[in-house]
Amino acid sequence: MELPRIVVAGNGQLGQMLQQAGAPMQLQVQPIHPIGDQLVELRDDDVISVEIEHWPDNPVGDQLKGHPNFRNASALYAVIDRQRQKSLLDRLEVPTAPWVNLDSSSEDPSTSLASLGEAAVVKARMGGYDGRGQWRWKVGDDCESEWDGNCIAEAMIPFSHEVSLVGARNAQGEKVFYPLTRNWHQDGILRASITNLDNDYSQQQDAQSWLGRIMDDQEYIGVMAMECFVVEGKLLVNELAPRVHNSGHWSQEGATISQFELHLRALAGLPLIQPELRGEALMYNLLGRDWKPEWLNVTGLNVHWYGKEIRPGRKVGHANIVRPSRTALIDSLEQLRPLVDKSEEQVIDWCLAQL
Repeated sequence: MELPRIVVAGNGQLGQMLQQAGAPMQLQVQPIHPIGDQLVELRDDDVISVEIEHWPDNPVGDQLKGHPNFRNASALYAVIDRQRQKSLLDRLEVPTAPWVNLDSSSEDPSTSLASLGEAAVVKARMGGYDGRGQWRWKVGDDCESEWDGNCIAEAMIPFSHEVSLVGARNAQGEKVFYPLTRNWHQDGILRASITNLDNDYSQQQDAQSWLGRIMDDQEYIGVMAMECFVVEGKLLVNELAPRVHNSGHWSQEGATISQFELHLRALAGLPLIQPELRGEALMYNLLGRDWKPEWLNVTGLNVHWYGKEIRPGRKVGHANIVRPSRTALIDSLEQLRPLVDKSEEQVIDWCLAQL
């Protein structure tokens, strides 16, 4: 079987990790920055995937999107605009927070916001991630002029915690899923993820049914992630990501097949089999800091460094810890605690509190 080359639109850490995952399978993965004036050399049998959902019109980006094997164009179109994404969830009867479009051509934004209750979260329809492009609103606050026609608003949800589901689908419609992963965000940025905590059969089944329904509807090929709020034991879908996802990074050491390998298998037409857990696993994002080689003394810890310029709040790497039991995972966190900066101890504390 001759394997296609996988071209990834985007050359950040996700493209880098896809490239690493392809090497053991002798699968060539070529990340390409999707912005530029100089056209790139593409083959007729290349398969084009993405590590970022959206980029402005330009010669290289248009070339990638215009390739006959550009995958998941429909899903990307639906997801990059939050209004379209919420409409997709509503059409497929996937539960999500009450929401409104802020557009004065249909209704005054203040009236729309008030319909959601005492408080709401305003989100830019396009762009915005890691806490950017979002605002909090409560009754009595003014509306910003930039929201009109450019944003949606969601009711403030009193959730207990957040989880995500990462799954994959191939061209034949076969699907596999990881266990729900519990996540902690700070200032809109994912700080840590722990898998296999909830073990709630109904939540897992609901999440798999919804994500499977979405992927089937869009005839999706590859890995997709779905972030959810947990409200009184039930799930509400927050957002979709049509790509490999930060909350699935734990799978690199924590599962027999990582999310990166699963994505490539689906795209290349290789067997899509159910990953198995290798133990108890967590992922800890490294933000705006150097990493310390002393961390490699921590049992079960693996560091993934992105080679980025260090800036405050920027994701520059992540650490995965995988141990055979929850008790052993706690022991490794206690080993790590004296090696982190004071400001990062709260991440360790959150992880310990979940375990």
